[in-house]
Amino acid sequence: MTSFPDSAGSSGSQADLGNALAQCLTYAADLPWGSQPTLFALVPTAVLAAQAPGLVDPDDDSALSPVVQETDTDDLEQLLTTVSWPPQVVGCALVTEITLLPPDAEADLDAALEPLLADADAADEAARRAAHAHPDRRTARLAAGVLRNGKRVALLALREGDAQATDLQTHPDLAPNLLDSLAETLHA
Repeated sequence: MTSFPDSAGSSGSQADLGNALAQCLTYAADLPWGSQPTLFALVPTAVLAAQAPGLVDPDDDSALSPVVQETDTDDLEQLLTTVSWPPQVVGCALVTEITLLPPDAEADLDAALEPLLADADAADEAARRAAHAHPDRRTARLAAGVLRNGKRVALLALREGDAQATDLQTHPDLAPNLLDSLAETLHA
C-alpha cells in the first residue's frame, strides 16, 4: 500500500464520505459484474495532491480521494480480518456485489436453510444458492465506507441490465455489519 504523509488533521464529513463512496461506485461501474470486492483507502485529496500531484486533477476540490488497494482474495471475511491501515489513511471503503430479495422471499430462504442450520458453511452456501435462484432477485453494488472520526455511510447502486444505475440509494440501517468490520480495520 502507498504511504502518505500524516493527515490526522483532515478527518472528513459525512458528505465528504458520501462523495468518496460515489467515486468508488463510479470506478466499480467500469468493472464487469461478478468482479471481486474492491477495497479503497480514503486519503485527504490535499495530501494526495502534495504527495503525488500527477494523480490529482488540479480542479479537484473533493475532500477525500479513494485509492484502490490491490487484493488477492474475494473472501470478505479474510480480507477484512487481515487488513490494517497506517494512521495517515483517514478512512476506508469497500465495493461489493450483493443480491437483494423482496421481503416475501424470507420463507424461501428459511426452507433452504432449516435442514442445514447445524453446518454454518452449508447454510451460507444454501442461502446464496436460494437467493441467486429467486425469480424476484435484484443485483446491486454496495459501497460501504467509514472514517476514523466515526462517520459511516453505505450506498447502493442497482444493476440495470449490464450497467450500474446512476441513482444511488442509502438508508441508516444499510450494511451495519460491513460498516462495523470496516471500522475495525481502522483500529487494528
